[in-house]
Amino acid sequence: MPSRRQRRRREKELRHEYEYVWEDAEGNVLESDEAPTNGTTKKSGSQAPRAARAGRRVQPPSWRRTLKRGLIFAPIMLGTIFLISPGLSPTAKILQAAFIVAIFIPFSYLLDGVFWRAQQRRAARDQAARKRG
Repeated sequence: MPSRRQRRRREKELRHEYEYVWEDAEGNVLESDEAPTNGTTKKSGSQAPRAARAGRRVQPPSWRRTLKRGLIFAPIMLGTIFLISPGLSPTAKILQAAFIVAIFIPFSYLLDGVFWRAQQRRAARDQAARKRG
């Protein structure tokens, strides 16, 4: 079953009437009887071609941002441990939360670096592709 987004997109396509135009290699418009079977078509209508989605810019890894994230995560984790582990003493709960946060902070910094490098590679690849063609 198609998702709601797919259904809405399909309904939108059906609302708009597109006229297919055949063009040759030089960009001249051909009549439908002259149209080649493997030629290029363009949709003419009110919609312009969609541009590539820019996406969210990933910032370089930063210990300051990672520590802020850890400060947000610490009380959430402490509250979770207090709810899940009623048999532990409060000191043990705090130590357990501190241990989890101590693991979370460097791991979060590591993931920030992975995302940053992936975004840099993607940007370099896109720039090289634009340069070529």
